[in-house]
Amino acid sequence: MKFRTELIPQKISSPIAFDHQILALGSCFAENIGGRLAALKYRTDINPFGIQYNPATIAEGLQRIISGKAFEMKDLFKHNDEWHSFAHHSDFSDANPENALEKMNNRLERTANTIRETNFLMLTLGTAWVFILKENSTIVSNCHKLAAEKFIRKRLSVEDIFSLLKKPLEDLKSINSDLQIILSVSPIRHLKDGLHENQLSKATLLLAAEKLCAEFKNMYYFPAYELLLDDLRDYRFYASDMTHPSTQAIDYIWEKFEESCLNFNESQLRKEIGQLVQAVNHRLFNPTSEKSRKFAAAQIKLIEALKNKASHLNFNDESAYFSSIINQSK
Repeated sequence: MKFRTELIPQKISSPIAFDHQILALGSCFAENIGGRLAALKYRTDINPFGIQYNPATIAEGLQRIISGKAFEMKDLFKHNDEWHSFAHHSDFSDANPENALEKMNNRLERTANTIRETNFLMLTLGTAWVFILKENSTIVSNCHKLAAEKFIRKRLSVEDIFSLLKKPLEDLKSINSDLQIILSVSPIRHLKDGLHENQLSKATLLLAAEKLCAEFKNMYYFPAYELLLDDLRDYRFYASDMTHPSTQAIDYIWEKFEESCLNFNESQLRKEIGQLVQAVNHRLFNPTSEKSRKFAAAQIKLIEALKNKASHLNFNDESAYFSSIINQSK
Protein backbone atom coordinates (compact mmCIF):
# COMPACT_ATOMS: atom_id res chain seq x y z
CA MET A 1 0.00 0.00 0.00
CA LYS A 2 1.08 3.58 -0.71
CA PHE A 3 0.32 6.18 1.94
CA ARG A 4 1.59 9.28 0.15
CA THR A 5 1.93 10.68 -3.34
CA GLU A 6 5.57 11.11 -4.28
CA LEU A 7 6.33 13.93 -6.69
CA ILE A 8 9.15 13.45 -9.21
CA PRO A 9 10.11 16.83 -10.73
CA GLN A 10 10.89 16.94 -14.43
CA LYS A 11 14.60 17.03 -15.28
CA ILE A 12 15.73 20.18 -17.06
CA SER A 13 17.34 19.68 -20.47
CA SER A 14 20.66 21.42 -19.70
CA PRO A 15 21.32 21.07 -15.97
CA ILE A 16 23.45 23.29 -13.73
CA ALA A 17 27.19 22.51 -13.69
CA PHE A 18 30.01 23.73 -11.48
CA ASP A 19 31.31 26.12 -14.13
CA HIS A 20 27.97 27.91 -14.44
CA GLN A 21 27.14 31.29 -12.90
CA ILE A 22 23.89 31.34 -10.89
CA LEU A 23 21.76 34.24 -9.63
CA ALA A 24 19.12 33.41 -7.00
CA LEU A 25 16.42 35.98 -6.26
CA GLY A 26 13.33 35.94 -4.10
CA SER A 27 12.05 34.64 -0.79
CA CYS A 28 14.10 33.00 1.96
CA PHE A 29 13.54 29.68 0.21
CA ALA A 30 15.79 31.03 -2.58
CA GLU A 31 18.37 31.65 0.14
CA ASN A 32 18.07 28.04 1.35
CA ILE A 33 18.69 26.49 -2.07
CA GLY A 34 21.14 29.19 -3.14
CA GLY A 35 23.04 28.78 0.12
CA ARG A 36 23.40 25.05 -0.43
CA LEU A 37 24.67 25.63 -3.95
CA ALA A 38 27.20 28.17 -2.68
CA ALA A 39 28.37 25.81 0.07
CA LEU A 40 29.03 23.18 -2.59
CA LYS A 41 31.24 25.68 -4.46
CA TYR A 42 28.78 26.60 -7.20
CA ARG A 43 29.27 30.19 -8.34
CA THR A 44 26.11 31.55 -6.75
CA ASP A 45 25.00 35.15 -6.27
CA ILE A 46 22.14 35.26 -3.73
CA ASN A 47 19.66 38.13 -3.27
CA PRO A 48 21.73 41.28 -3.93
CA PHE A 49 18.88 43.33 -2.37
CA GLY A 50 18.25 40.92 0.47
CA ILE A 51 15.19 38.70 0.71
CA GLN A 52 12.37 39.75 -1.63
CA TYR A 53 8.93 38.21 -1.24
CA ASN A 54 6.69 39.71 -3.91
CA PRO A 55 6.99 39.64 -7.72
CA ALA A 56 6.86 43.44 -8.05
CA THR A 57 10.04 44.12 -6.09
CA ILE A 58 11.76 41.12 -7.71
CA ALA A 59 10.92 42.66 -11.11
CA GLU A 60 12.18 46.06 -9.98
CA GLY A 61 15.39 44.46 -8.72
CA LEU A 62 15.96 42.75 -12.07
CA GLN A 63 15.55 46.06 -13.90
CA ARG A 64 18.04 47.69 -11.52
CA ILE A 65 20.56 44.87 -12.11
CA ILE A 66 20.21 45.24 -15.88
CA SER A 67 20.65 49.02 -15.81
CA GLY A 68 23.30 49.00 -13.09
CA LYS A 69 21.98 52.37 -11.92
CA ALA A 70 23.40 53.18 -8.50
CA PHE A 71 21.21 54.07 -5.53
CA GLU A 72 21.33 57.69 -4.38
CA MET A 73 20.75 59.49 -1.10
CA LYS A 74 17.22 60.35 -2.23
CA ASP A 75 16.45 56.60 -2.24
CA LEU A 76 17.02 56.41 1.52
CA PHE A 77 14.88 57.42 4.48
CA LYS A 78 15.55 57.55 8.21
CA HIS A 79 13.51 55.59 10.74
CA ASN A 80 14.39 54.44 14.27
CA ASP A 81 17.86 56.01 14.02
CA GLU A 82 18.80 54.03 10.89
CA TRP A 83 18.79 54.75 7.17
CA HIS A 84 16.77 52.34 5.05
CA SER A 85 15.80 51.68 1.45
CA PHE A 86 12.34 50.45 0.46
CA ALA A 87 14.09 48.32 -2.19
CA HIS A 88 16.27 46.48 0.34
CA HIS A 89 16.07 44.17 3.30
CA SER A 90 17.06 45.65 6.66
CA ASP A 91 20.43 43.85 6.39
CA PHE A 92 21.49 46.85 4.27
CA SER A 93 20.28 49.47 6.75
CA ASP A 94 22.81 51.50 8.70
CA ALA A 95 23.01 54.36 11.19
CA ASN A 96 25.26 56.14 8.66
CA PRO A 97 23.59 56.86 5.29
CA GLU A 98 26.90 56.79 3.40
CA ASN A 99 27.62 53.32 4.77
CA ALA A 100 24.14 52.12 3.79
CA LEU A 101 24.57 53.42 0.24
CA GLU A 102 28.00 51.87 -0.03
CA LYS A 103 26.68 48.45 0.99
CA MET A 104 23.77 48.70 -1.43
CA ASN A 105 25.80 49.89 -4.41
CA ASN A 106 28.73 47.53 -3.89
CA ARG A 107 26.32 44.63 -3.85
CA LEU A 108 24.46 45.90 -6.91
CA GLU A 109 27.67 46.46 -8.87
CA ARG A 110 28.85 42.91 -8.21
CA THR A 111 25.66 41.42 -9.64
CA ALA A 112 25.35 43.90 -12.53
CA ASN A 113 28.90 43.05 -13.62
CA THR A 114 28.11 39.34 -13.97
CA ILE A 115 24.51 39.37 -15.26
CA ARG A 116 25.52 39.03 -18.92
CA GLU A 117 27.53 35.90 -18.11
CA THR A 118 24.93 34.39 -15.76
CA ASN A 119 23.80 30.96 -16.93
CA PHE A 120 20.91 30.33 -14.53
CA LEU A 121 18.44 32.69 -12.90
CA MET A 122 16.54 31.13 -9.99
CA LEU A 123 13.37 33.06 -9.09
CA THR A 124 11.31 32.13 -6.03
CA LEU A 125 8.00 33.95 -5.58
CA GLY A 126 6.81 34.16 -1.98
CA THR A 127 3.54 36.10 -1.92
CA ALA A 128 1.16 37.94 -4.23
CA TRP A 129 0.34 40.42 -1.46
CA VAL A 130 2.16 43.76 -1.66
CA PHE A 131 2.39 46.91 0.45
CA ILE A 132 2.08 50.19 -1.45
CA LEU A 133 3.51 53.36 0.09
CA LYS A 134 0.68 55.90 0.06
CA GLU A 135 2.86 58.98 -0.44
CA ASN A 136 4.19 57.91 -3.85
CA SER A 137 2.29 54.69 -4.79
CA THR A 138 5.51 52.63 -4.72
CA ILE A 139 5.38 48.91 -3.97
CA VAL A 140 7.95 48.31 -1.25
CA SER A 141 10.15 45.30 -0.65
CA ASN A 142 10.27 45.91 3.10
CA CYS A 143 8.14 48.17 5.33
CA HIS A 144 10.98 48.54 7.87
CA LYS A 145 8.43 48.63 10.75
CA LEU A 146 6.83 51.91 9.62
CA ALA A 147 3.26 52.50 10.76
CA ALA A 148 0.68 50.40 8.91
CA GLU A 149 -1.37 53.48 7.99
CA LYS A 150 1.42 54.59 5.65
CA PHE A 151 0.67 51.66 3.32
CA ILE A 152 -2.10 50.17 1.24
CA ARG A 153 -2.20 46.37 1.17
CA LYS A 154 -3.18 44.76 -2.13
CA ARG A 155 -3.09 41.33 -3.74
CA LEU A 156 -1.60 41.33 -7.24
CA SER A 157 -3.53 39.54 -9.97
CA VAL A 158 -2.14 36.85 -12.27
CA GLU A 159 -1.98 39.41 -15.07
CA ASP A 160 -0.22 41.93 -12.78
CA ILE A 161 2.50 39.43 -11.94
CA PHE A 162 2.91 38.31 -15.54
CA SER A 163 3.21 41.89 -16.80
CA LEU A 164 5.59 42.96 -14.02
CA LEU A 165 8.05 40.10 -14.67
CA LYS A 166 7.68 39.85 -18.46
CA LYS A 167 9.50 43.11 -19.23
CA PRO A 168 12.68 42.56 -17.15
CA LEU A 169 12.88 38.93 -18.27
CA GLU A 170 12.62 40.04 -21.92
CA ASP A 171 15.33 42.63 -21.28
CA LEU A 172 17.51 39.96 -19.66
CA LYS A 173 17.06 37.64 -22.61
CA SER A 174 18.04 40.46 -24.98
CA ILE A 175 21.45 40.82 -23.31
CA ASN A 176 21.87 37.17 -22.34
CA SER A 177 20.00 34.98 -24.83
CA ASP A 178 21.30 31.69 -23.38
CA LEU A 179 20.04 32.42 -19.88
CA GLN A 180 17.99 29.60 -18.33
CA ILE A 181 15.41 30.40 -15.67
CA ILE A 182 14.20 28.15 -12.86
CA LEU A 183 10.95 29.49 -11.42
CA SER A 184 9.40 28.29 -8.18
CA VAL A 185 6.77 29.25 -5.63
CA SER A 186 7.99 29.26 -2.05
CA PRO A 187 6.40 26.64 0.22
CA ILE A 188 6.75 29.02 3.17
CA ARG A 189 3.33 29.98 4.49
CA HIS A 190 2.54 33.65 5.14
CA LEU A 191 0.20 33.12 8.08
CA LYS A 192 0.06 36.83 8.91
CA ASP A 193 -2.01 37.17 5.73
CA GLY A 194 -4.47 34.61 7.09
CA LEU A 195 -4.84 30.98 6.00
CA HIS A 196 -7.37 31.66 3.25
CA GLU A 197 -5.54 34.75 2.00
CA ASN A 198 -2.27 32.81 1.93
CA GLN A 199 -3.90 30.10 -0.21
CA LEU A 200 -5.31 32.71 -2.60
CA SER A 201 -1.86 34.28 -2.81
CA LYS A 202 -0.11 30.98 -3.58
CA ALA A 203 -2.76 30.06 -6.16
CA THR A 204 -2.22 33.41 -7.88
CA LEU A 205 1.55 32.84 -7.95
CA LEU A 206 1.12 29.32 -9.34
CA LEU A 207 -1.12 30.55 -12.19
CA ALA A 208 1.29 33.39 -12.96
CA ALA A 209 4.22 30.93 -12.98
CA GLU A 210 2.38 28.73 -15.46
CA LYS A 211 1.75 31.72 -17.73
CA LEU A 212 5.38 32.85 -17.56
CA CYS A 213 6.71 29.36 -18.34
CA ALA A 214 4.45 29.24 -21.40
CA GLU A 215 5.81 32.61 -22.53
CA PHE A 216 9.56 32.07 -22.18
CA LYS A 217 11.83 29.53 -23.77
CA ASN A 218 14.30 27.90 -21.35
CA MET A 219 12.14 28.64 -18.32
CA TYR A 220 11.41 25.71 -16.02
CA TYR A 221 9.06 25.34 -13.09
CA PHE A 222 10.49 23.58 -10.05
CA PRO A 223 7.67 22.39 -7.74
CA ALA A 224 9.07 23.40 -4.33
CA TYR A 225 5.58 24.37 -3.13
CA GLU A 226 4.04 21.08 -4.20
CA LEU A 227 6.85 19.00 -2.70
CA LEU A 228 6.07 20.29 0.78
CA LEU A 229 2.31 20.79 0.52
CA ASP A 230 1.35 17.72 -1.56
CA ASP A 231 4.24 15.25 -1.31
CA LEU A 232 5.40 15.54 2.32
CA ARG A 233 2.04 16.97 3.45
CA ASP A 234 2.54 16.75 7.20
CA TYR A 235 3.14 19.22 10.03
CA ARG A 236 6.19 17.26 11.16
CA PHE A 237 7.94 18.69 8.10
CA TYR A 238 7.48 22.26 9.37
CA ALA A 239 9.71 24.14 11.79
CA SER A 240 8.35 25.14 15.20
CA ASP A 241 6.85 28.36 13.76
CA MET A 242 4.55 26.24 11.55
CA THR A 243 5.37 28.41 8.52
CA HIS A 244 8.89 27.49 7.40
CA PRO A 245 9.99 24.03 6.23
CA SER A 246 11.95 21.96 8.72
CA THR A 247 15.57 21.04 8.04
CA GLN A 248 14.39 17.56 7.04
CA ALA A 249 11.92 19.04 4.54
CA ILE A 250 14.59 21.31 3.04
CA ASP A 251 16.89 18.28 2.74
CA TYR A 252 14.16 16.41 0.88
CA ILE A 253 13.40 19.31 -1.48
CA TRP A 254 17.14 19.75 -2.04
CA GLU A 255 17.44 16.08 -3.07
CA LYS A 256 14.65 16.59 -5.61
CA PHE A 257 16.30 19.80 -6.85
CA GLU A 258 19.60 17.97 -7.24
CA GLU A 259 17.97 15.18 -9.27
CA SER A 260 16.04 17.64 -11.41
CA CYS A 261 18.38 20.59 -11.94
CA LEU A 262 22.01 19.59 -11.28
CA ASN A 263 24.39 17.79 -13.60
CA PHE A 264 24.28 14.05 -12.87
CA ASN A 265 27.87 13.56 -14.10
CA GLU A 266 29.10 15.77 -11.25
CA SER A 267 27.16 13.94 -8.52
CA GLN A 268 30.24 12.21 -7.09
CA LEU A 269 32.12 15.52 -6.92
CA ARG A 270 29.11 17.06 -5.15
CA LYS A 271 29.09 14.20 -2.66
CA GLU A 272 32.77 14.65 -1.83
CA ILE A 273 32.44 18.43 -1.47
CA GLY A 274 29.39 17.82 0.73
CA GLN A 275 31.53 15.59 2.97
CA LEU A 276 34.05 18.41 3.25
CA VAL A 277 31.29 20.90 4.14
CA GLN A 278 30.10 18.54 6.90
CA ALA A 279 33.67 18.25 8.20
CA VAL A 280 34.03 22.04 8.36
CA ASN A 281 30.76 22.28 10.29
CA HIS A 282 31.71 19.43 12.62
CA ARG A 283 32.26 20.64 16.17
CA LEU A 284 35.62 19.60 17.58
CA PHE A 285 35.46 19.14 21.35
CA ASN A 286 39.24 19.49 21.70
CA PRO A 287 40.86 21.12 18.64
CA THR A 288 44.37 20.60 20.09
CA SER A 289 44.02 16.82 20.52
CA GLU A 290 45.76 14.18 18.41
CA LYS A 291 42.35 12.95 17.28
CA SER A 292 41.51 16.41 15.93
CA ARG A 293 44.89 16.61 14.18
CA LYS A 294 44.28 13.30 12.41
CA PHE A 295 40.76 14.44 11.46
CA ALA A 296 42.13 17.69 10.01
CA ALA A 297 44.92 15.87 8.15
CA ALA A 298 42.35 13.58 6.53
CA GLN A 299 40.39 16.63 5.36
CA ILE A 300 43.55 18.23 3.93
CA LYS A 301 44.07 15.05 1.94
CA LEU A 302 40.46 15.22 0.70
CA ILE A 303 40.97 18.86 -0.33
CA GLU A 304 44.06 17.96 -2.34
CA ALA A 305 42.11 15.21 -4.10
CA LEU A 306 39.29 17.66 -4.87
CA LYS A 307 41.76 20.21 -6.25
CA ASN A 308 43.06 17.56 -8.65
CA LYS A 309 39.53 16.77 -9.82
CA ALA A 310 38.27 20.36 -10.00
CA SER A 311 41.13 22.84 -10.18
CA HIS A 312 38.72 25.69 -10.96
CA LEU A 313 37.08 25.44 -7.51
CA ASN A 314 38.44 27.35 -4.54
CA PHE A 315 39.08 25.51 -1.26
CA ASN A 316 41.42 28.08 0.32
CA ASP A 317 39.20 28.78 3.33
CA GLU A 318 38.73 25.09 4.12
CA SER A 319 42.43 24.40 3.68
CA ALA A 320 43.36 27.28 6.01
CA TYR A 321 40.85 26.11 8.61
CA PHE A 322 42.14 22.55 8.80
CA SER A 323 45.77 23.69 8.62
CA SER A 324 45.16 25.89 11.66
CA ILE A 325 43.86 22.86 13.58
CA ILE A 326 46.98 20.87 12.68
CA ASN A 327 49.20 23.76 13.81
CA GLN A 328 47.33 24.06 17.13
CA SER A 329 47.90 20.40 17.93
CA LYS A 330 51.66 20.45 17.35
